[in-house]
Amino acid sequence: MERRRFLKQAALVLTLAVFPCAESRGEVPSPSGSVDAHIRDRLMKQRLFDTVFEDDIFLEEPLFPQLDSSLARLQKVQALVGYSNFSLLDFDEVLKFGKAYADIGEFSPSELDFLERIFYSQGETYGFMGEKPIKTITGKISKNKVEKIPLTGNYLYQGRPVELYRDIQKQVGSDAILTSGVRSVMKQFLLFLNKAKASRGNLSLASRSLAPPGYSFHGIGDFDVGQRGYGSQNFTEAFTQTPVYKKLIDLGYLKFRYERDNNQGVRFEPWHIEVA
Repeated sequence: MERRRFLKQAALVLTLAVFPCAESRGEVPSPSGSVDAHIRDRLMKQRLFDTVFEDDIFLEEPLFPQLDSSLARLQKVQALVGYSNFSLLDFDEVLKFGKAYADIGEFSPSELDFLERIFYSQGETYGFMGEKPIKTITGKISKNKVEKIPLTGNYLYQGRPVELYRDIQKQVGSDAILTSGVRSVMKQFLLFLNKAKASRGNLSLASRSLAPPGYSFHGIGDFDVGQRGYGSQNFTEAFTQTPVYKKLIDLGYLKFRYERDNNQGVRFEPWHIEVA
């Protein structure tokens, strides 16, 4: 625990060590000579969120093996316990599965250091400007405070999240489905690292689509909704053309976490309901 406390306190130093600035890699930073230029740059990146930009921050190549191996272990744990259960597992629980099952394997010191560096680095270093509601990598989800939503494979926190989802189903209809609910720190790690790997280590690009570990409000109450039968398109702007989305807008009292052209450096997410 002393090691984790030190890493938390030294977050800025670790950030600079793992994710050097664009200038240090010989890249040309984006124009920032004025507020207007800065805003235009940010909005362009949000709208073209899957585009590689000149000043994007990449993971250092020597850390790619830790990215690959850590992600592989997380995927194996999820395959073992199931999608739903993995969304609730905390850091220490995942480590125990690694120690207990040879097919998963124990997380190495270099992998643990890599995960801690990712978690305790500041998101704004690579463009994510949102708040960080979960402060420690060992943050837990109280399993007696969540409720599994039938036929969705997802959990919601009891209280306001469950009540709001049930109200949406009542007002919008059964075609409104829960597509993503409670996510633990480790679930967010899996999603974020998978995107980082797919983008060849581009952490800026990954953060335009997914909150880094610790920054996701799915960990404290938010959830995603979609149109039944719409599949992965529920996580694209195509969702705005569905009857479910149009009815959600008509309700008027819902708030979406990442509106179009938001100031958090995140793409437009018309499916993400703000609760927390």
